[in-house]
Amino acid sequence: MNEIKEYVDGIYKALDDKKAEDIAIIDISGLSNIADYFVIATAGNPHQMDALQDAVDEYMVRAGKPAKNIEGRVRDKSNWILMDYGDIIVHIFDKEAREFYNLEHLWKGIES
Repeated sequence: MNEIKEYVDGIYKALDDKKAEDIAIIDISGLSNIADYFVIATAGNPHQMDALQDAVDEYMVRAGKPAKNIEGRVRDKSNWILMDYGDIIVHIFDKEAREFYNLEHLWKGIES
């Protein structure tokens, strides 16, 4: 297993441990040069969004791959947190934003 996939698996576990909903992993390596993977998850409430962000960031810092950038913190009333780890971009949404932006559908349309 390559190193990036190991990070993705660790992110998945961090999200799952905090009860994220509908965790999706999309391999975009052949579709885009912005990243190799999108990891997308839904939080049930703002407190869970914070917990999911903290869990992912804690895992990645421990793994030696801190975020290049984090946008959309819950404390700022955001409904979408984007965490950029270079080869991996993590999206944490509230339910309404996840349905509205529907990133899975967007990226599946590109790979067709």
